[in-house]
Amino acid sequence: MVGRIIETADCVAEGAEWLARREPRFATALTMTGPLPLRRRADGFSALLDAIVSQQVSTASAAAIWGRLQAAGLTEEAAWHKITDDDLRAVGLSRQKMRYGRALALAGLNYDELRLAPNGEVVERLVALPGIGRWTAEIYAMFSLGRADVFAPGDLALQESARLLFDLPDRPSEKALRSMAEAWSPWRAVAARLLWSYYRVAKRREGVRTG
Repeated sequence: MVGRIIETADCVAEGAEWLARREPRFATALTMTGPLPLRRRADGFSALLDAIVSQQVSTASAAAIWGRLQAAGLTEEAAWHKITDDDLRAVGLSRQKMRYGRALALAGLNYDELRLAPNGEVVERLVALPGIGRWTAEIYAMFSLGRADVFAPGDLALQESARLLFDLPDRPSEKALRSMAEAWSPWRAVAARLLWSYYRVAKRREGVRTG
């Protein structure tokens, strides 16, 4: 079962209202964050390639490489079936990311089919590909596919935000945060948006840069 799909800002607002009724700390956080962002993105090959390009580099570096890929017409799957390593080196891709991008292109994912797959299957199929971990797969499900009940507990900002909001002695582990988030179903993706927004507010109050 796919479950609820987040399509508009009204969907996010509905989820936020539900979370605020269920958890008083979320209600408090919402008074500080204001309306939560939609954060929907396109899905497909380009979205996953963008995620691969962004791994382990600064936001500025990732944007620069992606811009060169776009200029060279190398952001679509078909182009990857005929490019050379020299082409990819020229835009700044590492050998490892070349391999990951080629593997993604050769996987022949049916993106239309993926839109209809259950959440667990989406994540399972994506993490089977080189260069795509669970965090990337969950982020793709949340923002490219709009899944309302997906969470990414391996995200360090979500862990730290949960520590601050719930006044925990330590940052929760991925396993512990995944367990906490079960109570936020069927709106876990909105809970993630709220925690990310709260993280930025809390860190600004502490005078800490969040990126």
